[in-house]
Amino acid sequence: MRYAEWCTAAPSLEADIAAAAMGLDDIGHSRVLYGSLRELGTPDGAAVQGDYANVPYLDAPWTDWAQFVAANAVLDSAFSLMIEALANGNVEVLRSRLKKMLQEERYHAMHGHSWMRETNAADAVERAWRESLEWLGPEEGDVDALHREGKLAHGVRDLRRLLEERVEGRAPNRPIEWTKWDPVRRRTAPGGIDKATRDMLQGLAEKRYMPAGSG
Repeated sequence: MRYAEWCTAAPSLEADIAAAAMGLDDIGHSRVLYGSLRELGTPDGAAVQGDYANVPYLDAPWTDWAQFVAANAVLDSAFSLMIEALANGNVEVLRSRLKKMLQEERYHAMHGHSWMRETNAADAVERAWRESLEWLGPEEGDVDALHREGKLAHGVRDLRRLLEERVEGRAPNRPIEWTKWDPVRRRTAPGGIDKATRDMLQGLAEKRYMPAGSG
């Protein structure tokens, strides 16, 4: 959805089209992931205390193109690395379904890196890095436990290293307060998505414009 919000506001027509295309890709990826979760016995998109379990970077619409660039270059790369670790793990439903997703994500990474060279996105990139590391989680946590079980091909330390290679830059040297980390929402900051976004995701915004009695 955050990508789609920029499909008519990017710096060029080509970037508009790319934003829309990548948003559509991620809708398809979500369908594949939720379908896989169903087969593994996990209910669809269970809300966490009535809210969505997203990273803080996605709480509110982005107000600057640099935020889009940083999300695509850093956050999306972190998500892709986790998908890659799942695709190369020992859970067969994930091994068989996630390969095509990784092919499409390579284009996202190329787009992000290209714009990183043309955009002054230092502040947004630092924030995206911090939230990516929080999303991967602490060493010796749940991700490392899944790695020991063979369900993930990489542990946290390797995922961090691979993310630096993928982004072609070092992670910011700023400690994370893991005592504040929520292992379900995978973030240290409180809060959640804004009301307008929640209404849109839940279909409430569209219902306001429906004729009376049609719902």
